Amino acid sequence: MPTLSVFMDVPAAHKPEGSLLKTYKQDDSPNKMFLAYKVCMTDDGHPWVSLVVRKIRLQIAQDPSLNYEYLPMMGMKSFIQASLELLFGKHNQAIVENRVGGVHTVGDSGAFQLGAQFLRTWHRNAKIVCIISSQRELHGLVFQDLGFTVYEYFIWDPTQLCIDSNMFLNVVEQVPRGCILVIGNIIDCKLTQSQLAKLMSTIKSKQIFPFFDIPCQGFFTGDLEEDAGILQYFVSGGFEFFCSQSLTKNFGIYDEGVGILVVVALDNQHLLCVLSQLTQNARAMWLNPPSMGARIITSILCNSALQGEWKQSLKGMVENIMLIKEKVKERLRLLGTPGSWDHITEQTGSHGYLGLNYQQVEYIIKKKHIYIPKNSRINFTCINASNIDYITQSINEAVLYARDSETASENK
Repeated sequence: MPTLSVFMDVPAAHKPEGSLLKTYKQDDSPNKMFLAYKVCMTDDGHPWVSLVVRKIRLQIAQDPSLNYEYLPMMGMKSFIQASLELLFGKHNQAIVENRVGGVHTVGDSGAFQLGAQFLRTWHRNAKIVCIISSQRELHGLVFQDLGFTVYEYFIWDPTQLCIDSNMFLNVVEQVPRGCILVIGNIIDCKLTQSQLAKLMSTIKSKQIFPFFDIPCQGFFTGDLEEDAGILQYFVSGGFEFFCSQSLTKNFGIYDEGVGILVVVALDNQHLLCVLSQLTQNARAMWLNPPSMGARIITSILCNSALQGEWKQSLKGMVENIMLIKEKVKERLRLLGTPGSWDHITEQTGSHGYLGLNYQQVEYIIKKKHIYIPKNSRINFTCINASNIDYITQSINEAVLYARDSETASENK
């Protein structure tokens, strides 16, 4: 009699992005392109890595004095301190008052896993997590798995082709009192001083716990301080909060997956208690974090010359991204593509929305073999001198095709 598997009722999980990549790989068209890679790409189609990171990797590999003992459960202390100073600035109020700390986490979602576990245990009244971002985030799955009720709000307005700051504030007004509010990348919100004041007032009055996400500081505007600027307001406002600080993308160490769960408390006593509990949770989840990514980043941030070199390469990459977007917009203008394409250059970061509808996306994929997500949010670093003409011509064709189809339908 055959043995039945204990896994017989387990279905395969649906992976939308994976299926898009799979379809792309199965396409035998010589013109096929994939514009949805997560990592930043160079002009020759390879993942971007800061040159100083490559240099430090070699130095670490050849250093005979390194001790490869397990790191402490909290992680590498010098790495945590350097990361916090990068995020807040060395002379920030919270750092000076010794009420900000962190735990060295694993992977890009490790900080959310650790923070969610803590909040489930020690913030028991918070049953609801509200996530506000410009795109669908994976954080929701982390909180759902731990039993939280999760609501997601996307503040990209596909009609106005912008990230709507008023929409963001309205969502905060509507979320339940006492919930956990995960604030994703909102750098493009461009909140005014009065809007920031209103945001903090609402969060305080409704006793909401903020959980920020800083996924790749410096990769949006090219200015490290500006990209994390919202945190400064919450520190000065006396808020307690968590923040996921991922350091994978802005250093180009995608294979290392490293970051920090940042904790800002009212005072040092509360901070130490929270960090002790987080360390216990980390012990159960991964025991000791890996060291290579932390060593690379610490070596760079703790050396002023290397840090300057890294900042320069980061700024150069951001400038290149801005140039690509300008070229895409200009080519669409020269082609006479209907509509305004200013939204392309108004968005910051390597990824952004083209502003295409479902019909236009389908045309680009099926007719032109250019693979992009249904929401048309692409990785602009996948566009270079060798493919920009084909891509912009294809966008133009898709827009004209959709317009002509709509006109024909109306005339029937």
